[in-house]
Amino acid sequence: MEITSNIKNWINAVTEIGVMLMALAIVATLLVGGENLPFFGTVVVNLTHLIKDLGASGLSGLIALGIIIALFSRKHT
Repeated sequence: MEITSNIKNWINAVTEIGVMLMALAIVATLLVGGENLPFFGTVVVNLTHLIKDLGASGLSGLIALGIIIALFSRKHT
């Protein structure tokens, strides 16, 4: 049980770092401008395409968005 707990904690930490890097990339793109920043790539363009695709999908896109939000909004102690 301790091994699975360690793996879950590690995955949670890596996911949190990824979300923080994504937020940093969005802020840097907004401050600096341009769509293709070194190291961050095209994060804003990719997010725009994802949101556009989810919007075009109708109800299934709305359900997918709800699942994504539920996964990212879970708080673990």
